[in-house]
Amino acid sequence: MTRRHLIKAGLAATGAALIAGDSDAGARPPVSAAMAPPPPPGAPSAGPSPSASASPSPSPMDALTRPVFTLSEYRKIVPGPAFPDNAVALTIDDGPHPAWTPQVLRLLERFGVPAMFCLIGNQVLGHEPVARDIVAAGHQVANHTWSHPASIANMPPDRVQQEIDRAQEKIHDTTGHTPAIFRSPGGAVSPAVFAAAAHSRMVPVNWSDDPRDWTRPGVQAITNRLLAARPGQILLCHDGGGDRSQTCTALKTVIPALQARGLQFVALGG
Repeated sequence: MTRRHLIKAGLAATGAALIAGDSDAGARPPVSAAMAPPPPPGAPSAGPSPSASASPSPSPMDALTRPVFTLSEYRKIVPGPAFPDNAVALTIDDGPHPAWTPQVLRLLERFGVPAMFCLIGNQVLGHEPVARDIVAAGHQVANHTWSHPASIANMPPDRVQQEIDRAQEKIHDTTGHTPAIFRSPGGAVSPAVFAAAAHSRMVPVNWSDDPRDWTRPGVQAITNRLLAARPGQILLCHDGGGDRSQTCTALKTVIPALQARGLQFVALGG
């Protein structure tokens, strides 16, 4: 069944609550793409802007001290209806990619699944139609920095803010939607990362089921890990950063299998 407009992109993050603890997620190597460093303050963003409207500059929110790992944690921070007891959320990182993203989109449409695509700014650059296709299909978009720096947790605050701001501007100008969720490269966090996300009114969201598909461990390894998903988890996959044929093949089995088990895919904003 075709499902369009599954979610309302541009979710407004209405308030935040402090939750204690440290992330145990490790950083991974950066995506092998054009990794141009962020421009100095005041420099224009690369590429033309297809949107006449400027990216909004919302007031900062309170910084968290720990990223979100599950649906229940997300709902404690972002008010809204309770997620179903059988819910899981699918997140797709490192795109958009001109070959793999369309394949993922077709799979999601085939099975009626909403997803959150965590977009890298310099991947949106040059692949603007693909980014717009994600939103047109009704999926969420999140900010995954401008250049996916694996060392973001060790970067000074001004560089972290530049990475986030430049991606935010590019995603907004391309899709017309302003992300309310931030996915740090490799899930790496630091006080500067939390502060920068809060300054842009974004909730930092990690994951609770990682098949490490970016390492290309084989279709069966990806499939087995994702099939171990439990209600309330946030699942991680990738559509960028390399050959994602294993991921696409695995999802063809995983999505209907999880649905057959009674799990319901939900949008984080839903």
